[in-house]
Amino acid sequence: MLNPLVSASLHPRYLQQQILDALSDTPVVCILGPRQVGKTTLARQLLPERAYTSFDDTTLLQAARVDPMGFVAGLPDKMILDEVQRVPDLLPAIKLAVDRDRRPGRFILTGSANLLLLPNVQESLAGRMEVIYLNPLSEQEKHHCHDTLLETLVTNRLKPAISGEPPPVTGIAEAVVRGGYPEPNTRTEQRARQWYRQYLKAIVQRDVKDIASIRDSDELLHLLELMALRTGNLINVNKLAQDLGLQRETVGRYLSVLERLFLVRTLPAWHRNAARRLIKAPKIHIVDSGLGCALTGATTSDWHRPDSNTFGGLLESFVVQQLICQSGWVDRELRFSHYRDKDQVEVDLVIEQGDRLWGVEVKKAASIQPRDGRGLARLAEQAGRSWQGGMLLYTGTSTLPLAEVPGAFAVPVDQLWKEHAV
Repeated sequence: MLNPLVSASLHPRYLQQQILDALSDTPVVCILGPRQVGKTTLARQLLPERAYTSFDDTTLLQAARVDPMGFVAGLPDKMILDEVQRVPDLLPAIKLAVDRDRRPGRFILTGSANLLLLPNVQESLAGRMEVIYLNPLSEQEKHHCHDTLLETLVTNRLKPAISGEPPPVTGIAEAVVRGGYPEPNTRTEQRARQWYRQYLKAIVQRDVKDIASIRDSDELLHLLELMALRTGNLINVNKLAQDLGLQRETVGRYLSVLERLFLVRTLPAWHRNAARRLIKAPKIHIVDSGLGCALTGATTSDWHRPDSNTFGGLLESFVVQQLICQSGWVDRELRFSHYRDKDQVEVDLVIEQGDRLWGVEVKKAASIQPRDGRGLARLAEQAGRSWQGGMLLYTGTSTLPLAEVPGAFAVPVDQLWKEHAV
């Protein structure tokens, strides 16, 4: 049972206990994630007495860049340093300070770009720093739900549950379109789109310039729009370059920038060495479905149009994001990938824990057909003794066993945020 520490007036962040645990025995704790997901709010709320500095303050930014050693030497014993990716030269100075005084919890760093992937970061603070990734709000956090579907899956506690409610599950379109950034969740759908436009403009004008040399910011935004339209698909850099009229190397560099800023996620392909018929290409996912909907123009009304294919990839990316969020408080060592073979049989998400493996498929339909379990059955065959079970998340209302797939169930999507999940 999760026990959030934050005020009931805010959405709980279930990663907070992991942050407190890290502060108890590690000199530097780094909270990384997209801008505007609540990294600073969480750090300052957990430790309100701690001194705080933000490198969005241009005066402090300049002082830290000119003399990083002197800047760190003048700090109090315990600090929160915000947006530290803007001053990568600060990390060697922090290392020196920590080597002189290795008391746990000395520094909390936050960053809106992945420090571990930045080419100009020469110091990883190995052995001195624990990195915790804070995602946009999960639906479980937004509903203040204590039961975690991912935990139910990996502890093999899924079981049939017949609902008296007629399908389909309601509220799925709204959840996908809202996404997980806190601010748009307080706005109307139309006003949320305006927020996303301003959000992307601010990132391009400020954060992109801090981490990479970009020839044309419009090209980067066009690529992000294309990623939103193709979310949940295999990455084909050559095709992207052709569609955008750019060099392959440029597209590859832009994809790297978008991933460093936590706007897109690449999901590697699962494979076993002996499985030669498997496709090895990664998939691309927009990290936040609300941002993806803003970029593609998808609205809640589009969900109900029978001729619309708008939500196929967005729903898959939404589910992938929810489960990766939940792994933060279930088991941070879980590994995620996707499965696809040359017969075009696929599974949207493969979850591994040591030599144990589960599969997750996502369907927009409210009913299950026999062929819907084909991917999970193929993955179970490939995984052999590693196979533990799986689930097909759909918009029906009952949890039902999948015929011919051992340990697999069709599960309503809203069990991702419902209390007493299955």
